[in-house]
Amino acid sequence: FKVPTRPVLDGPKDDLTGGSWKWANPKDIRPFSAVAYFFAKKLYEKYHVPIGIINSSVGGTPIEAWTSEEGLKQFPAIISTVEKNKDTAYIDSFRRRGGPGGFPRQQQLTADKGTNGQVPWFDPAYIPKGWKTITVPAFWEDQGVKDLNGVVWYRKEIDVPASMVGKPARVYLGRIIDADVLYINGKQVGRTGSLYSERRYNISADLLKAGKNLFVVRITNNNGKGGFVPDKPYYLFSGNDTVSLVGLWQYKVGEVYMPRTGAGGGGGFSAQNAPAALYNGMIAPVTNYTVKGFLWYQGESNITNAAQYAQLQPAQINDWRNKWNSGDLPFLLVQLPNYGDYTYMPVESSWALFRESQFKALSLPNTGMAVTIDMGEWNDIHPWNKHDVGERLALVARKIVYGENIVHSGPLYQSARIDGNKIIVSFTNIGSGLMTSDEEELSEFAIAGADKKFVPAKAKVEGDKVVVWSDEVPNPLYVRYAWADSPPFPNLYNKEGLPASPFRTDN
Repeated sequence: FKVPTRPVLDGPKDDLTGGSWKWANPKDIRPFSAVAYFFAKKLYEKYHVPIGIINSSVGGTPIEAWTSEEGLKQFPAIISTVEKNKDTAYIDSFRRRGGPGGFPRQQQLTADKGTNGQVPWFDPAYIPKGWKTITVPAFWEDQGVKDLNGVVWYRKEIDVPASMVGKPARVYLGRIIDADVLYINGKQVGRTGSLYSERRYNISADLLKAGKNLFVVRITNNNGKGGFVPDKPYYLFSGNDTVSLVGLWQYKVGEVYMPRTGAGGGGGFSAQNAPAALYNGMIAPVTNYTVKGFLWYQGESNITNAAQYAQLQPAQINDWRNKWNSGDLPFLLVQLPNYGDYTYMPVESSWALFRESQFKALSLPNTGMAVTIDMGEWNDIHPWNKHDVGERLALVARKIVYGENIVHSGPLYQSARIDGNKIIVSFTNIGSGLMTSDEEELSEFAIAGADKKFVPAKAKVEGDKVVVWSDEVPNPLYVRYAWADSPPFPNLYNKEGLPASPFRTDN
């Protein structure tokens, strides 16, 4: 059941605006939650009991939006916002500063030349003039096209072997920021409006021809860097044949946007990010359902305020449990994966701080956490591997919800003690023992003395503990593991194949 998106500012609602129960089939599962699907599938395979999932989610939203007004009582500043948002005149004053949805409006400087000329730029009859060379995949801001929000067209003639002709094919266009339309030989093949979705477009058997085929991509970008996300799959596939789409393309700007001036100043208002708004419209109406527990995979929108999140998460868990009035219902969360540029020296990290705040939620009863520090992608805040995330959550459920005596988690930091020039770290959830995932030396450990200047450390497994040291720190006091937005090689696991959660001892 997919709950319709509905932020509500004036209090909780009793019913939904729509939605219906659907079987898990290839057609209906795509707009659903892939993590929840794989979670339910794994549990069904284990217990042979049908699993129903209520998916109430909106991307890019903070935890405050999913917590009721009562659940936020301990946060006076947030409650003040909740009260103000009930005043429609106050909200309208914000909305007038922006366009539809409350976001700052864009001023159209020119209509899209690519669609409004005598011959559209995607038409094979169009004769390109004034196009420049650009590399795919990459962002155009990184290739000399600075600070451009608008429409950029890409074109390239792709050589297709005769063996691919007359067969259905598929185009993989990785990820594109923000939206795209793909044309092949003048025909629209597919389009995607979300910057987070993977681009996989099917091609009919009669479209490709032997030799050169014209591929044209129209990209629309409203904010930040636009273009093709690096390190994603870009190729044409049919049968046993693959043709790479990576390389030099031609590009031309079709339309330019800029923020509208004189719009009253200030930013816009987003109801879906307002405290309690999504609880009111998307959680409150389903609290009469009898549920087995909750899955929670969220956090990027709160990443800059980890300290407060350490309070907000328990408040939300307790709030939902109170609303369902069914005791300590199981609450299973996903610790955020690795994301961002790799760093090979110890650094301070907002993502690591946030993961620590998530870890603290385990102090509440009947909670569990799936660690995904090995499943992220440096260039994708929403990594594609949903299958393993869902299955790790199912493993947590088997322990927390169904009471199986299994190892459901990777090693979690328990304690540390100083032994001369070394620090000895103990863990829970070691299972059959500790190991490295790649049979190499332990990596991603850092150590520091009283000055808290962390340096890379050596580490090794000794029994059920890890010993950490560095010749540069003769009197160590603190140790960290995988303490970065995107640690390159976090390889501490238990022998059940589950990764250790990042940690620090200097907090």
